[in-house]
Amino acid sequence: MPSEVDICNLALQQIGAKSISSLGDDSPRARACNRVYAHARDSEIRAHPWSFARARVSLAAKSTDPAFGYSKAYQLPADFLRLLPTREQTDFQIEGGDILTDDGAPLKVVYLRQVTDPNTFDQGFIDLLVARVARDVSEKINNSSRKLEAAQAIYLDAKAEARRVNAFERPPQEPPTDTWITARY
Repeated sequence: MPSEVDICNLALQQIGAKSISSLGDDSPRARACNRVYAHARDSEIRAHPWSFARARVSLAAKSTDPAFGYSKAYQLPADFLRLLPTREQTDFQIEGGDILTDDGAPLKVVYLRQVTDPNTFDQGFIDLLVARVARDVSEKINNSSRKLEAAQAIYLDAKAEARRVNAFERPPQEPPTDTWITARY
């Protein structure tokens, strides 16, 4: 399975640059990869509900309630990147590292978590991350707008394909039954 360095080397290969042996190397390529890797990874995970990054948790209410507006506050998990909608969630707001809501404890949430181990990434996500890192470091390493445009095109293709395949792994969910609609029958 790939490591962070393997992913960065694939990205460097994609833009025609030499490989690195470590993200801590003292080279412009390693510094560029080190600068963008974690941000690109988290940004791409947050942008789409990847199956490998989904997590479910029941949150306990905090001991202090919000000053106004909502009756309960729940602390977000440490690895939280994005809250995903569920049928149980009603009215809520994310504010200051908390979920504010009137829903009672425990609050059951599904969220996208920060995944740092490349061995748990989906293969399509690895391809997307390689393309994203290549796009993000291309201009800095190559000083070529033509290579940046090529990297951008590869990135957009990788994103579309990875999202399409990931969507097949999650069958459509039935929406909750609304009494207003079923009253007509």
